[in-house]
Amino acid sequence: MFSFEARPTGRRKAVGLLELIYHGIVRDVRKSHGNAFLALLTNMLQTIIFVAAFYVMCSVLGLRGATLRGDFLLYIMSGIFLFLCHTKALSAVVSSEGPASAMMKHAPMTTAIAICSSALGSLYIQLLSLFLVLFGYHVIFTPVVIEDPMSALGMLLLSWASGVAIGMVLLALKPWMPAVVGIFTQVYSRANMIASGKMFVANTLPSFMLAMFDWNPLFHTIDQARGFVFVNYNPRYTDWEYATLITVIFLMIGLMGEFYTRKHASVSWSARQ
Repeated sequence: MFSFEARPTGRRKAVGLLELIYHGIVRDVRKSHGNAFLALLTNMLQTIIFVAAFYVMCSVLGLRGATLRGDFLLYIMSGIFLFLCHTKALSAVVSSEGPASAMMKHAPMTTAIAICSSALGSLYIQLLSLFLVLFGYHVIFTPVVIEDPMSALGMLLLSWASGVAIGMVLLALKPWMPAVVGIFTQVYSRANMIASGKMFVANTLPSFMLAMFDWNPLFHTIDQARGFVFVNYNPRYTDWEYATLITVIFLMIGLMGEFYTRKHASVSWSARQ
């Protein structure tokens, strides 16, 4: 009869939301392995294997002389880091908890928290792997010199954001056409092995080949990042503003699609799949 109900303030709501996102990130990071250290080590080994494979392939094919002047291994890593960050973010968002998931039965949990947790968890693992790999390369082999590290980091974050934005669109379509979205995600990830431009620089490509790659925002961010990493490379055919515009457009479309999908959520979706 005389019970008192305390209404949470805006600050308390924000803290509660951040706490939910934090626990969601921890759950997402430990999803691949129960031990967080082993989960990070697995991701680092994947990055090292990617770098070693492309290094051997470029050496065998004689592509080292066709690249820009500077540390060749740093040139390879500048492309692979952004490629992995983009692809992992897209996959994490697409595979995040949907509106018909059992996790949504818990009152504080929402799809927005699930999406943020998956995206930020992917970014956390990729950034930590990047810093550890670069630190090991700097200590063991040769000092790492980056001309503009903050701008290069900005291109990495833009690659991650573009992956999140495209993943949002696919996540909104996933309940309606799960098989098509799954196939498209795999095809897009495999196509970016070439279409991302991590094996070559845009300044050395002829115009007919540029037309084949300049639609891809990841192609622009990787080329721009190499302009910030190396002092003697100035990108002429790519633009980070294009990648930003594509990211904003896809993010808005994904948010509207996710809102529509959430309003029409059905428990039978999971049974159908």
